Amino acid sequence: MELKIGADKKNLVIAISILIGTCIGAGVLGIPYVAAQAGFFAAVFYIVLLGGILLLVNLYFGEICLRTKGEHQLIGYADRYLGKRGRKFMEFATIFGIYSAILAYMLGAGESLSFLVFGDLSHTTLFGILFGIGMSGLLWKGLKNLKKFEKIGVSIVLGLLVFIIIFFFKKVDYSNLININFSNIFLPFGVILFALMSFHAIPEIRIVLKGREKLVKKALFTGTLICVIFYFVFTLIVVGYKGIQTPEISTLALGPLFIFLGLFTMFTSWLALGNALEENFTFDERMERRKAWFFVSVLPLLIFVFIRFFDFFSFTHILSIGGVVAGGLTAVLVLLMIKKAKKQGSRKPEYKIPVNKFLIWFLIGIFILGAIREVFLALR
Repeated sequence: MELKIGADKKNLVIAISILIGTCIGAGVLGIPYVAAQAGFFAAVFYIVLLGGILLLVNLYFGEICLRTKGEHQLIGYADRYLGKRGRKFMEFATIFGIYSAILAYMLGAGESLSFLVFGDLSHTTLFGILFGIGMSGLLWKGLKNLKKFEKIGVSIVLGLLVFIIIFFFKKVDYSNLININFSNIFLPFGVILFALMSFHAIPEIRIVLKGREKLVKKALFTGTLICVIFYFVFTLIVVGYKGIQTPEISTLALGPLFIFLGLFTMFTSWLALGNALEENFTFDERMERRKAWFFVSVLPLLIFVFIRFFDFFSFTHILSIGGVVAGGLTAVLVLLMIKKAKKQGSRKPEYKIPVNKFLIWFLIGIFILGAIREVFLALR
């Protein structure tokens, strides 16, 4: 019995680490900037609102996974419960979302490493490419490698956050937190939505907790809550410390410790998302593994070089578009799947979340309006 409890705890920690590692990524760099532009309390409103909404969607998706026999990724679940049209929409959302994340991580890591080594951003492209190559090598080893590095990376991230709270909290100027700029009041929506997305971790959690499915709900709830608290505390400290002077990649103005924090969060998130997309290609697209690895690792590198050469998109612009388009569409598809999964599922789930038709369509409306607004701004 003691051995079983110990194994349960170990696997629960791994599952929570995968979710945290997927969720806490480039948002660490982007949220403080949009919070400073819109106002700290405006950003807190979005963190709490979207955190609650995405917790519910995560729990719905966890139930969908538990109601379905076999190993699948997002695309496979959409195909099963929404048909070919749903599959195509989920394919687009998955590939667009993860590519957006990987591009943002390469840009953020490139700027961070260039600033850390040379004190400027002149070598951003070189370091971004090197970061992508290094992550591609780790990705080649698959889920076993993911388990090992997620635990290490998440432990370092949370350790650095504790250190930052202890040494930087006293430097917070609370006058920096009270201003609200209503002209930018909607600015944080897309970036925070992107930052809190962790859909791709849930099938991995289902795999890690195979035989211990009763722990899935606890892993999703605990991991999502930790991410919401993390972003709240980090944003409070950075905006309170730097105010309106917070840069687009916030860690660059806050010293090496913050830069290392940003790098570790992008490291863990890139590895988790890259692994999820590779398994999407291999499990649900029936793609040979080397070909899947190429599309996850090499193709994003080529796209990164292209957008750097033509100077397309800023860091927060990538996050915002990825959040509202890919994140919003994925959430909508999960909300459409849950009712069908309750009727058509092939196994009895370890937990059940009630479905309210009005709430489902209200949440879908929020995501659709957010996506329309972001696309409208992009075309201006």
